[in-house]
Amino acid sequence: MVFSSIVFLLYFLPSFLLVYYLVPAKFKNYVILIYSLIFYAWGAPLFVFAVVGSTALNFYIVKWMYLEGNQSVKRKLVALSVFINLGLLGYFKYANFFIENVNALLTKFNIGAPIEWTSVALPIGISFFTFQSLTYSVDVYRKVHKPLNKLSDYILYIMMFPQLIAGPIVRFNWIADQITHRRETNDDRLLGFYRFVIGLSKKVLIANVMGAEADRVMALDIAGIDSTTAWLGILAYTFQIYFDFSGYSDMAIGIGRMIGFKFPENFNNPYISRSITEFWRRWHMTLGAWMRDYLYIPLGGSRVRTRRRLYFNLWFVFLVSGLWHGASWNFVLWGAYHGFFLILDRLFLLKVLEKIGKWPATLFTFFVAVMGWVLFRIEDLPTAMLYYKRLFAFDFKAWILPGNASFFFTLLIALFFSFITMFKWGLRLEDKVFYSGYDTKRKIVMFFICGLLLVLSIASVTTSGFNPFIYFRF
Repeated sequence: MVFSSIVFLLYFLPSFLLVYYLVPAKFKNYVILIYSLIFYAWGAPLFVFAVVGSTALNFYIVKWMYLEGNQSVKRKLVALSVFINLGLLGYFKYANFFIENVNALLTKFNIGAPIEWTSVALPIGISFFTFQSLTYSVDVYRKVHKPLNKLSDYILYIMMFPQLIAGPIVRFNWIADQITHRRETNDDRLLGFYRFVIGLSKKVLIANVMGAEADRVMALDIAGIDSTTAWLGILAYTFQIYFDFSGYSDMAIGIGRMIGFKFPENFNNPYISRSITEFWRRWHMTLGAWMRDYLYIPLGGSRVRTRRRLYFNLWFVFLVSGLWHGASWNFVLWGAYHGFFLILDRLFLLKVLEKIGKWPATLFTFFVAVMGWVLFRIEDLPTAMLYYKRLFAFDFKAWILPGNASFFFTLLIALFFSFITMFKWGLRLEDKVFYSGYDTKRKIVMFFICGLLLVLSIASVTTSGFNPFIYFRF
């Protein structure tokens, strides 16, 4: 079940909110937990038992660790917790990848018979809830926050349906107190609703249109496409992945707000970045912050003796980040690609980009990001290389507008909202919509705007069979 489905929009979410608002405060967490289990079981009925079981095991290991007085035992217990969580992630997400590569090597060097293996199915959202489990174990071990007292509250933290399958990655210390003590106001409910509808509109009215065009182009014989088609295809995907993922994050933040939770922001206009370093401060911010605090800094971060070690740390973190996105070599190369540009930033590129000015630096960074999305979108590496060749074949042909008016109109909207905050008036508009307080007049205006967007979004979902969600498999 995804947020942009009719089942969720017309049945699941309304019934959840109705029950949640009607029950007494002491039962609200149980309502979220029950609906979260239903939400997950809807798409993965068998895996829900594995997730709940591993979550319960982790809860008691961490509780034991917290109460343990011997520091050596504490270290062993936190290591056990990390091992179990990463072990499950490794088995479910990377076992197939590992076996496939081992078999490829065995075949290539004629060493022996390939390993027989039954492919492992991937639990929905395993990367996200694994990272949240790790933050719980590590934060309690570091004494950042004490553990939760109730198992049900911990399962709620891991499986809370607004951010279960695609984030934002919510660290335990950010949300622990909200789980046990919170209250939502009427303003929270209203502003959360606005944020949800804005996210839904980004996903349905922009990302889906971009995605349909990207899929159409990628399904063609890549060797035969002209450069115009190749560029439109990858630009469509560039905006699809941004509006799809940021729209989902907006919906998650909005639902959380409606029930009293303050989830962290996950995107901050990444395509206006003036360097890849800045891009990663704006794109999937909760993942970037997680990698920084739980991997980059423990490796030594920037406080290392040699520049070579610093560059290794940066590159390694982004190799891991690429592999986190998917068990395929194209994701590893995508991570290495971004790590390479981060190293170039440290070496000289930041100074160059600062000198050439705001717009040239932004266009260069956007170009680098777009080139990276080729690797992200096309898993077959020879095909990805061929796509690069078609992009730069300079075989440009005129694009017939009448048959693609809807796509081009949506592309202009995507461009507008991706770069609007390059201007001061755009920043002011964003602040008024997302961050500043609402007076009565603004509430009325937003209510009618969001009401119209909601109707258009539901109509679009109802009439179109195309409603993918890119990060659903991560």
